[in-house]
Amino acid sequence: MRIVAALIALVTLAIVPALPVAAQEAPAGVKGLFLLTDYPAVTVRPGTASTVNLRLQNYALPPERLSLSVSGVPSGWTATLLGGGQPVAAAMPASNQSVSLQLRVDVPAGADMGTQTLTVTAKGGSTEVSLPVAVTLAKELPAKLTLEPQLPSLRGNARSSFEYQLNVKNDSGRNLVVGFSAAGPPNFETSFTEQYGSQEINSMPVEAGQSKTVKLKVRPPTTIGAGTYPVTMKATAEDASADAKVALEIAGQPRLSLAGRDGLVSSRAEAGKETSIPILITNTGTAPADEVELTSTAPSGWKIVFEPKAIDRIPPGQNKEVQALVTPPEKAVAGDYAPTLNVASRGETASQQFRVAVSTSTMWGIVGAGIIGIALLIMVGAVARFGRR
Repeated sequence: MRIVAALIALVTLAIVPALPVAAQEAPAGVKGLFLLTDYPAVTVRPGTASTVNLRLQNYALPPERLSLSVSGVPSGWTATLLGGGQPVAAAMPASNQSVSLQLRVDVPAGADMGTQTLTVTAKGGSTEVSLPVAVTLAKELPAKLTLEPQLPSLRGNARSSFEYQLNVKNDSGRNLVVGFSAAGPPNFETSFTEQYGSQEINSMPVEAGQSKTVKLKVRPPTTIGAGTYPVTMKATAEDASADAKVALEIAGQPRLSLAGRDGLVSSRAEAGKETSIPILITNTGTAPADEVELTSTAPSGWKIVFEPKAIDRIPPGQNKEVQALVTPPEKAVAGDYAPTLNVASRGETASQQFRVAVSTSTMWGIVGAGIIGIALLIMVGAVARFGRR
C-alpha cells in the first residue's frame, strides 16, 4: 500500500502544473495603479527624437486591461508608446508587477522653442492613471571634450616603449566620434590603441556623458640623447577639442663599438705564436659604460685573451684600448681566419669580426725545403745507378 501511495503522489506531482512565482508584495499602505518615470521633464533638440522610459506599476490590484494613449501632442510632432521594442496600445500588469514602456517623441526641425506637456494615460474599466511629461525644446550646447592622462610622465631609456593611459570624456549632450592625434619631437613614433587591445586606432565612439580610456604609445629614436621630451595629444570631435601633454624622461644609454687601432679590422699572426692586436672600445652613447667585459668567438684550437680582461668604466664620447693576444694553433694552415671579438656592458653589447692572416713558421719552410732537396738527391742517385745498367 505504501508503494501504491508513493506512485500516486508522483503521478499527481507530474500532472499538477507548477505554481507561479510569488509576486512581490506591495509596500505597506500602498495600493493602486501608478504610471512612473525617472525623468518627467526632458530637453530635446529640434529635428531629433528622444525616448522617455516609463513603468506601469500595479500594487495589490487584480490584473486589468489598460488602454494607453498620449494627449497634448503639438502639431507636426509624433509621440509613440513602445513596449518590447514595438508600438503598443494597451498593457496588463499583474498584481504587484510592473510593465516597462517607452515614450518616443519625434520633434520636427522647425518646431518653436519652448516647453510642451505631453500626457500619457493608462485607462481601464475601473481605474485610470495619467503622467504628464514636460518636453522642452532648446538648442543643444556645443560638444565638449576633456582629456586627462593617468600618468603624465614616464621614465625609460632610448630603447623603451612608453605607454600612456588617457581618459577621454564626452561632456556634451550627444554621442560623438572622437579622433586622436599626437605631436612629438622629430623622429618620435606615436600610435593609439584601445585600453585592452593591440589594434591601432585613430578614433573611437564615446557616448554622451561617458568616458573611455585610450592608450598612447610613444617610441623615441634609439639615437636620442638623455633629457625630457614633451608629446602633445589632441582629441577632436565636431567643434570640440581637448589637449593633454605627457613627458618622456629618457635616461642616458651607453653605446659601444670596437675596432682595431686607426679603425683597422685586420691583422697578421703566425701559427703557434702569440700576436698582440690593439683594440679600441668606444662609447658613443650618452651614459657611462660600466663593467665592460670582453669575450671572443674563434676557430677551434685558437687562443684569444685580453689584457686587461675588463674595463671598469668608459665615459660617454671616450674610448679605451686593450690588447687582444691571439695565438693560432701550431698546425694551422696558412690563410685568412675571422675570429669575432665581443664587448658587453650591462645589457649593451657590440661585436666585430677581425680578419687574421695566418702564416706558417719559417723553420717549417726550411724543413720542407730540406726534405725536397733530399728527395731530389735520392732520385738523382737512383737514376745514375740504374742508368749504368
